[in-house]
Amino acid sequence: MSRARVIVLNAALGPLDYRVPHGMTVEPGSIVVAPLGPRQLIGVAWEPERLHTEEVGDNRLRPLLHAYDLPPLSAPLRRLIEWTADYYLSPLAAVLRMALPSSGALDGARAITEYRATGHVPERLTPQRTQALERIGERMGLIRELATIGGVSDGVIRGLVKAGAIEAVEVAIDDPYPLPDPAFDLPALEPAQEAAAAALRQAVDAGQFAPWLLDGVTGSGKTEVYFEAIAEALRRGRQTLVLLPEIALTEPFLKRFAARFGCEPVAWHSGLRQSQRRRAWRAIASGEALVTVGARSSLFLPYPKLGLIVVDEAHEASFKQEEGVQYHARDVAVMRASFEEIPVVLASATPAIESRHMVEIGTYRELRLPDRYGGARLPDMAAIDMLRDPPPRGRWLAGELVAALEDNLAAGEQSLLFLNRRGYAPLTLCRHCGYRFQCPNCTAWMVEHRFTRRLACHHCGHVTPAPHACPECKEEDSLVACGPGVERIADEVHALFPEARTAIVTSDTIWSPSKAAEFVARMEAGEIDIVIGTQLVTKGYHFPNLTLVGVVDADLGLSGGDLRAAERSFQQIRQVSGRAGRGDKHGRVLVQTHDPSAPVMHALIEGDAEGFYAAETEARRGAAMPPFGRLAAIVVSSEDQAEATETARALGRAAPRHDNMVVLGPAPAPLAMLRGRHRLRLLVHANRAVPVQEIIREWLSGVSWKNSVRVSVDVDPYSFL
Repeated sequence: MSRARVIVLNAALGPLDYRVPHGMTVEPGSIVVAPLGPRQLIGVAWEPERLHTEEVGDNRLRPLLHAYDLPPLSAPLRRLIEWTADYYLSPLAAVLRMALPSSGALDGARAITEYRATGHVPERLTPQRTQALERIGERMGLIRELATIGGVSDGVIRGLVKAGAIEAVEVAIDDPYPLPDPAFDLPALEPAQEAAAAALRQAVDAGQFAPWLLDGVTGSGKTEVYFEAIAEALRRGRQTLVLLPEIALTEPFLKRFAARFGCEPVAWHSGLRQSQRRRAWRAIASGEALVTVGARSSLFLPYPKLGLIVVDEAHEASFKQEEGVQYHARDVAVMRASFEEIPVVLASATPAIESRHMVEIGTYRELRLPDRYGGARLPDMAAIDMLRDPPPRGRWLAGELVAALEDNLAAGEQSLLFLNRRGYAPLTLCRHCGYRFQCPNCTAWMVEHRFTRRLACHHCGHVTPAPHACPECKEEDSLVACGPGVERIADEVHALFPEARTAIVTSDTIWSPSKAAEFVARMEAGEIDIVIGTQLVTKGYHFPNLTLVGVVDADLGLSGGDLRAAERSFQQIRQVSGRAGRGDKHGRVLVQTHDPSAPVMHALIEGDAEGFYAAETEARRGAAMPPFGRLAAIVVSSEDQAEATETARALGRAAPRHDNMVVLGPAPAPLAMLRGRHRLRLLVHANRAVPVQEIIREWLSGVSWKNSVRVSVDVDPYSFL
């Protein structure tokens, strides 16, 4: 190639043409350094015919500065990047950025200097230094990373280095990873598991695109089944990607994987240090990393010999990216498998209606595991009618649930209380004047976190100390917490059972794989009697001595007008119920609800998943909602409310008229202000056959707005806030 068309990692720029200097080898997919004014930008060479741009004469082209000695991004990955950008209406460069790390990972083998605590306590110990050393603990990282962990400035860390409390360590960042052994510890599979595993092994062997839905009840051994597909890929020298919805699930998965294959897989998630990310990326790009387990973004990494993709807990809404490129990792995983011509496995105990529909129309193949492994029974479920059996005033646990907790403690068995609400209380108000604490940046109440004595917004992260007096009327001791969060339930448990050992499990307490590992170790050692947790404990954990699950507020997820509210509540409660009775001891689940006759509650208690899904699917079909119709949300935001309103109205006036498509709005978004920006929303509802992306692209290109206004498009939205 004498000239190259390059996508640089700047979403504001389109493709640019450059001259390839003599002696430099550049082909489609090559990672290069391109000049742009005085700057040097990383980019990727692309097929010129796939990217239309204004032709520039050879005499006007600037030369590329460098081509990295790395394998080019493969054609299937380039096609995936194009498809994702086109489908989700995002800049090509924004999607490409997910495939490439920082420039440091592109350089050759070397060692870098990281830092760790020495255990020495400096003479001058300020509150900031104390906080930094406590939070850093045994962790290592660059100065910037340790400052972030410690919640302090870089200067504080550098001061601790000078004081001898933190030392420099040279870290080799290209050490090879150990290779998993497919024959390390062969499992004893039950007949249903073996049949499913055989089908997946055959699919890996065939090396063709094949989407599978692995539908098995909680505790049925789905992981062991898809481990056999991974083993087959290993035997054939192919790479496997396993997607997990939560970073906290990574550590338990790593342990199970190591027990089966003799070593841990390569991990990829936001909790990695920069040196770890660099090492992992290079191992993946070279093909050395044979099994990668990761969060959403690992889907776009440059695997040169990918042979299998597994999406665990495939129903999880957290697979949908809500900012930047707003893609759904489950759907993009299927598309990557299609481009790579390999099988993809969607594993779930509560598959999404969209996935079930794909089975019904024959696009996906289904494998079912209807029974728990080893003859274990599904737990007994019962509803507690909170209208007939309300808890005492100021309490949130009904008498029947309290009695069950008492029995479990006496039997030496573990219990789990589930409430999907972090903090102590979702609202704090003044009983004297009625003042309510609202986030200054969002249309949301401040959530009280009593353990840390602060009020926090769970949307933008704004934090303020909990005051002693009302800021409006100045009355002291007048503030009252309204409603329960997990911290308040923990207080109630402590008051009822002061001898019980409790643990709160939320994203506030389990923020890293190491914290998750610590929690798992304590549970397995029997050091915890009662767990109080949010959705973080609904999946992925296996505790044989956990025999009781109490759902504190089963109605919580049914409000708000969300399209998927009933489905999500069903999935969440069924998943958390699956934590009970996974060993030899039988499990029990008590569901506190104000409406036991509601279809969701009735289906849960009666175990009628098929009936629930059938009714919910027909309701979607009748309303032409996904998967039978299409939705796209267009959100207009600005720090200036008038600007946002003006732009949204201009878009509304220019809305296209199309058969089988309607544009609703503009109207204030349910979160009318988020992070200091006023938000309005237009919602596109269309028939499946309507080319929504093409219409929206043309529509938005015909309307102009100020630079201070942002217009984002969410195709197939999952959040309606």
